[in-house]
Amino acid sequence: MQIGLVGLPGSGKTTLFNALVRANAETGAFTGKNKANRGTIKVPDQRVTRLSSLFNPLKTTFATVEYLDIGGITAGSGKQEEQQGDGGLNDLRNMDVLVHVLRGFPDLSNTPVTPREDFETVELELAIADLEIIERRLGRLSKEARSTKRPELVREWQLLEQCKEEIEGGGVIRNLEFVPEDEKRLRGYRFLSQKPVLLVLNIPEDNLGREVQDVEALRDYTDCKDVLVLSARVEMEIAQLDEEDAGAFLEDLGIGESALDRMIIASYGLLNLISFFTVGEDEVKAWTVTRGVTAPKAAGAIHSDLERGFIRAETLECQTLIDLGGLQAAKEQGALRVEGKQYVVQDGDVINVRFSV
Repeated sequence: MQIGLVGLPGSGKTTLFNALVRANAETGAFTGKNKANRGTIKVPDQRVTRLSSLFNPLKTTFATVEYLDIGGITAGSGKQEEQQGDGGLNDLRNMDVLVHVLRGFPDLSNTPVTPREDFETVELELAIADLEIIERRLGRLSKEARSTKRPELVREWQLLEQCKEEIEGGGVIRNLEFVPEDEKRLRGYRFLSQKPVLLVLNIPEDNLGREVQDVEALRDYTDCKDVLVLSARVEMEIAQLDEEDAGAFLEDLGIGESALDRMIIASYGLLNLISFFTVGEDEVKAWTVTRGVTAPKAAGAIHSDLERGFIRAETLECQTLIDLGGLQAAKEQGALRVEGKQYVVQDGDVINVRFSV
């Protein structure tokens, strides 16, 4: 999974990036002219840790998340996308989720805190960047669609016109609903204003524990239900501690989970993702798939041959496997199920794929 951090200069998103990936990227006057900050982390999952302890494999592989922190977005960023190079909006097009970091603290110049306006500024620039692409494509497509009468080109032209109308009306492409076939037609454009959004309000440490009203206000005026409130500076301090000290620090502050854990959980929810596991003496590994996927498709995430030659899946819930103490005990207790091609994989399933190619 790839997550892009966006926000106005001074929002604290690079401080949050440092906390998430335990980096030391320069903060402060970080603009779109700078190169992007990139970092990859393992997805914390106690299920993987416990399965690894049970099987003692040669290798343990957690799922990973890549974070991208681009320069602060300013007025005009959307129109300058193609010229920005590394660190510009174009880098965000490969991201699965965008995290909007909003300033919830007074800056050095005592500029008023305006999360709503900051959010709208970022949304506008992302939409403008999409509009630039739409207009260029429509210029080439409209003539071709009308002259050839090819149904797929006509439909693409209609969809782009719909997206253009939405943006010019002050909206974003995320507001539109498309049937799966149309969604597939638009996928290649990687529209920024269509991507799922997680809002993060960056507040002072003194405000921690009193953020309920902030969350509700953000949800009301942004229509985004996925909202986190945190102190990026505190989170960066937590990231520098060992696990035991970090836990004590979180408890003292009245914070249940770190920003890393909360952001990953929220991002998985936005993308409707789940994890399943493969186990053995060689490797214990977490795999990430979309909720509702069938066993053959999940097998394909491991290797295309497994999907092509899928016969059946031997599966059980990971906690059951841990409680029973291993696969042999699971077989003896009748806990290991045999599932066919129609089986829908559940979060936490341990799967062994039987196949023939």
